Amino acid sequence: MSSVPSDLRYVKSHEWLKPSGDGTALIGITDYAQNSLGDITYVQLPKVGATLAAGQTFGVVESVKAASDIYAPVAGTVIEINPALDSAPETVNQVPYAGGWMLKLKLADPASPATLLDAAAYAKLIG
Repeated sequence: MSSVPSDLRYVKSHEWLKPSGDGTALIGITDYAQNSLGDITYVQLPKVGATLAAGQTFGVVESVKAASDIYAPVAGTVIEINPALDSAPETVNQVPYAGGWMLKLKLADPASPATLLDAAAYAKLIG
């Protein structure tokens, strides 16, 4: 059974968002997504300063099984990327909700996380 932390928000494409209360949020892929992909071998992320629209592709995760696009759950500007993923992409498999975060976004609309799925709705989605 995949882990679905209750303090995060989710989208149907299996990304999570953790708002921090200061108008920023961390983003990554869910435990369900990393488990479905298998051993992650490479993570491609945008540059700091990139502006993303909600639903826009912002990177690629490559695994032993496939390459998959990753999508922005909400609109905003990239203010930080996780540099650890360059040398240790498997961190996404090991701790998808902690050290496996992908980027930090300055939210275009601080209320936008409320429009995403909560843990119960996401858990129902992945059944």
